[in-house]
Order: sequence, then structure tokens, then C-alpha cells
Amino acid sequence: MYNVMIVEDSKPILRNIKMLLESLTYPIRIVATATNGEQALAAIEQGSIDLLLTDIRMPKMDGLSLIEQAKHINPDLKVILISGYSDFEYTRKALNLQVFDYLLKPVEREALDEVMGRVIDQLDQQMSKSLRDLQNIIYPQSDMEAKQGEDFPPLFSQLMILISKQPFTTGHERWEQPKLQAILHNFFITHACRVYTSHAAYQYIVFVNKSAIDLYLSVHECLEALRRHLVAHDMHAIIGGQLLLAESDNLPELYHRMSSLMSAQQRMKQGLALDTSNPVSMARAETGCLDSVLECAFVQMIQARRKEKFILKLSELLNRWSEKNVHVTEVERFVGVVVDTFAHLYEEQGSGMRLSLELRASELYEAQTYADFCRELIEWTRQCFDMLQSPVRKSQALWFEQIDEYVKVNKYSSLSINDVATTFHVSPSYVSRVIKNATDYTFVQYYTRLRIQEACSLMESQPDMKFKELSDLLSFSDQHYFSKVFKEYTGFSPTEYKERMPSASNHS
Repeated sequence: MYNVMIVEDSKPILRNIKMLLESLTYPIRIVATATNGEQALAAIEQGSIDLLLTDIRMPKMDGLSLIEQAKHINPDLKVILISGYSDFEYTRKALNLQVFDYLLKPVEREALDEVMGRVIDQLDQQMSKSLRDLQNIIYPQSDMEAKQGEDFPPLFSQLMILISKQPFTTGHERWEQPKLQAILHNFFITHACRVYTSHAAYQYIVFVNKSAIDLYLSVHECLEALRRHLVAHDMHAIIGGQLLLAESDNLPELYHRMSSLMSAQQRMKQGLALDTSNPVSMARAETGCLDSVLECAFVQMIQARRKEKFILKLSELLNRWSEKNVHVTEVERFVGVVVDTFAHLYEEQGSGMRLSLELRASELYEAQTYADFCRELIEWTRQCFDMLQSPVRKSQALWFEQIDEYVKVNKYSSLSINDVATTFHVSPSYVSRVIKNATDYTFVQYYTRLRIQEACSLMESQPDMKFKELSDLLSFSDQHYFSKVFKEYTGFSPTEYKERMPSASNHS
């Protein structure tokens, strides 16, 4: 439904236009009427108006002045001028203000119907774009409202807020969309808000009417009050937000910019509220950062296998980070350097462990508290050193045993080398190297040979099975391709092989 306002100083004419609009079958609702421009402008500032029908000649503020100021508030506002004055000067000024169309009094139903049909088409297009943009940044199943689009408010009138859970804080179970929606409804009270789940873990996108900040001195003050409200519910968060203006019509781009600014400012031990439209006010203090010299020292300790010294220095660094309330991005960068260094050393020794290291590192950030994170990080780095130093570190032979068992279990599937690599958290090139060293075959040759051997076994144990059934069962693309591959690996077509089986001779 689209919200319509009628502005006309003659009450009988206003009632007639309202009656005509209500007799049409368009998805509109008349949410406000006014008899002068000043009254209308106040309503536009407070509410969400999609379409304005206004007279030109009115007391206090004429229609053209109203349109000019209303367009500053909502650049997407559609306007239809209604006047008994049809001179060219008014029409020219109206066109300069990007008025949608111009109707003369007395307004006839047929003319109004035609204009409304065209303006609704444009509003539908704007609505579709807003919904597409929204669906690009929210989790697909987070809220059916985003797909239905019913009563979806125009973005220009909204305060957009991102709420992300502060790392290393308890209460994972509280971070659910329905619970957060209820808490925000309680905070904003009379201002309707919508909460959507984003693609990022424990992050939500909120839209609330911009009038919600009227009670505060600034956007930042409103966001900080919201942050404290969440803390009262034992939900610690970093919050970013800004008013959506004409220049912020690319919602996905704005979302990623806001999210990046929040990530850059997020601290380890304390939530934060940011007005992301004013990045100058967010000058980042680099306290607690890891300088390049110290970073190189940690890398050299890993390369020299100096485990105990590394653990000691890491404990000192973690304590310093706690005292300085370091930025989360600094911690992530350090852990990334550790992953890169260990991964490189493993690869030199013939183990493709990078994916496994990255997976384990990402799990560290799920710790309930900073103390838990520190303990798990230290224990993980100990294990990484042990894998470098232990003579019983997993050999390629052991890797092949596990890969071979997995592939045999999945020989009825259409398995790829990437599937195997993902399962074992290693690189595809490492899987290829392990299989080649153990069998002298490429992965495709090795896997296809297993499936052809299984086909031979099935033909012997179930001689009545048709070749197409056999092809489908072993996930070949079609029977012709199956027959071609079968002959390449056995030297016989499936028919020839079946005729040469001992069971076939017994039957004859």
C-alpha cells in the first residue's frame, strides 16, 4: 500500500478529490490531508508519504514552495499538481521540480485514473528495487516480510542500524531475531522497526522511522542509548547507524561500508555506538597494535620451532591486548599471520594443512569470554608446534588410507577432487599428490577405476541388472558414456564383459 496526502485549501474540492481517489482500485491509502503548505510540510517531515496531490495557490505556503521543500526531505516523493490555473509559467516551474503530472480543476475521474495508473507503476518499480536491494543483504529466510513487500516503508525515511554481537561475550542463545525484535520494539515504543538477519553471524539489520531520533540530540546519542538498553538485557554489541538520504540509495554498497567501518572500530572488551555517516568522528587510536618488528619476531619463533618462548611471548601479548582493549581486527590479523606461517611450514614437509588451520582459527572467535579465547589460542598454537616437531606426524600413507576409505564409501556419488579436499580441510593439489604417490593414478583415473570395478562386481552379483540402471546407480552422466569408460578400463564393452562372465557360460 502506498501512502497518499492531499493538500487543498478548498475543503469541498479536497473532499471530492478524496472521494475520487477512494473510488479507484489502486493500492493506496489516504493517510493525511492539509489545507495549506506549512501544515502539509510538517506532516511530510513526520510521516512516510509516497504520493502528494497538491493545489498550487494556497495560503501561507504555495504548492510549488511545498514541493521544493518536500523534495529535500524525500527526493523520491511523487507529486501530482492540481490547479485551476493552466498558464505556462506554473507548468514550467512544476517541470523543473520534477512533478510527475499536472491536472486541472475540476478533476475528472477518468483523468485522475489515468495519471494514478502511471504513477503507481513508477512507485512499484521503486518498491521492487528497494526489495531487491534488501534481499541482497539479508539472510534469505530471515523474514518473509522482505519478500512480500506489503507496506514496506521507503528507505529515505528510515534510520538504518547494524547490530553485531560483541566477541567473547556470553548469551549466544539471546541473539535470535524474534528476541531482538521484541527488545527493540520495547526501546523504540511508538516507532515501528523491522529487524532482519544479515548473512554475517550474530549480525542484524534494523530499519526504524527517522522520527525515532527526535528524542535525542544526535544519531550517535540514540544509538548509544540503544546499546545501553541491550546491555541491560545482557546483550553486548557494537552498533552502527545512519539516516538514509538521497545519496544512499545503493543499499548493498551502504551496508558493506557500514559493516567495514564497524569492523575497523570494534574493540575486544567493550561495545560501541557509531554514527557511520560521520567517519571523521571515529578517528582510530592504534593502542595495543602489533608492530611489524614484533610480528616478525613471532614468525621467526615459529620458524625456529621455539615453542616455549613463543607461548610465553604470546601470553604477554594477550595480557597487553586486554589492558589496551585492542581492536578486534588486530587480533584477527595476528592469528592470520600465525596460520600463514604454520601452513607454509607444513606445506614444505608435504602436508596440505592450510584449510584445516583456517577452520580451527575461525572457531577460536566463538569463545564465550576473552579468557576462554586466550586459553584456546595458546593450546592451539601448542598443538601446531607439536605437529611440526612430532616424528609421528600424519604421513601421506595415513592420509591416503583415510581418503581411500572416504572415496570407496562414496563411489556411488559423482565425487570431485574439491569435494574430497573440502572434507579433509586440505588443498585439492595435496589430495592429487597423495593419490598420485600412492597409486600412480590421477584422482579421476583412481576414482573412475574404483567405480568400474564396482560395476563389474554388480554385473556378477546381479546379472539381471540393466546397463542403464548400472550407469545411473554409479552416477555416470548417461549409459553411452558409461559404456565408453567401461571399455577403456576393462578392454570390453559391458555386453562383451557380461557374455564372458562364468555365470553366462553356466546359463548357456
